[in-house]
Amino acid sequence: MTDYDVSEDVAALVEDADLPRRLKDNLYEALEGRDATAEEADEVIQATVAEYRETRVDPLDPVGTVSAQSIGEPGTQMTMNTFHYAGVAEIDVTQGLPRLIELVDARKEPDTPMMTVHLDEEYAADREKAHEVVWNIEATKILQLGDVSTNVADMVVQVALNEETLMERWPTAEDPVAVAEEIAETIEAELGVETTQRDLVVQFGPEQPSYRDLLQLVEELREIVFKGIEEVSRVVIRKEETEDGEEFVLYTEGSAFGDALDIEGVDASRTTCNNIHEIYRNLGVEAAREAIIEETMNTLEEQGLDDVNIRHLMLVADIMTNEGTIESIGRHGISGSKDSVLARAAFEVTVSHLLDAAIHGEVDDLNGVTENVIVGKPIKLGTGDVDLRMASGERETGSESGAD
Repeated sequence: MTDYDVSEDVAALVEDADLPRRLKDNLYEALEGRDATAEEADEVIQATVAEYRETRVDPLDPVGTVSAQSIGEPGTQMTMNTFHYAGVAEIDVTQGLPRLIELVDARKEPDTPMMTVHLDEEYAADREKAHEVVWNIEATKILQLGDVSTNVADMVVQVALNEETLMERWPTAEDPVAVAEEIAETIEAELGVETTQRDLVVQFGPEQPSYRDLLQLVEELREIVFKGIEEVSRVVIRKEETEDGEEFVLYTEGSAFGDALDIEGVDASRTTCNNIHEIYRNLGVEAAREAIIEETMNTLEEQGLDDVNIRHLMLVADIMTNEGTIESIGRHGISGSKDSVLARAAFEVTVSHLLDAAIHGEVDDLNGVTENVIVGKPIKLGTGDVDLRMASGERETGSESGAD
């Protein structure tokens, strides 16, 4: 019946329990190998069911309002200290209130994009192998490879490549001259010029003698990425203690999540980034939802506000990803797309919403909290959703959502 080491009777009791799959698996792990009788296991299961039912939200509970208050109140205590160090002292990452705003606004690009790159076993244990991955991720530009000079008399740009740097950044290459040839080919392809190469020196110039064109070539040369990912300006390598022991972990300034996952040596199952849209594009909406929960929780914990229940953050993430994409919580997203005219008008740009609704003849059914507060009606949550009537001298109680 199950892969866990429990008797069939115990497994049947666990499966019959009114519990979600995750809690059933936890029960199996707790009972596994304990030789518990069916009666003992039933006691544990019943206690778990009772505890689970205690933690569930009551019907008609205003979970949205409670979540808003639970996140908003500690949010006012957050410092405006915008940056902190992401695992290593060299990389600044937006944190605190600015980061929380960034997440709920679903910004396309974070202010300080970064990735945390975990490595496969072979690369995680060996610093040299880890550096191979570093050079495949970090953008390598010409000024990191040697000296660039201009000869105005001959109208040429001269690139003197550094042999030691070439062998460091191309560790699998046997000959630095072969790397220099590869660099010369890249320059020709990117700048549309002819190059001449002698050992580790590459020369080229404009088609027609022009001082302006010569300087333009130098500027364009500086921007060419010869190796690595263009968006990643720097990678920091650090040895960390993990569940499997010590291993090397990479932290990047800049993010290109999809490109990083394709690089040999990168453990795609553990690598992550702080851009929820990149996670959505590469791993889908469920992964984006998990990222929103994780990022908001980490931001609160970093500020010492770790007593916020994760279920409030899960509700926010659910609302943001409910349509299968990532929507912001604001007038350009969820609040601006509500069915209720009054709810939209109460949030922002009131006149525009009311005018548009009048032009299109929209009708407000007064189903939500905001619109009922505006018109002075009881909201349809909690006791406001219960209708009491007297009939034939007997008292009847019913829970009829939408009763007059």
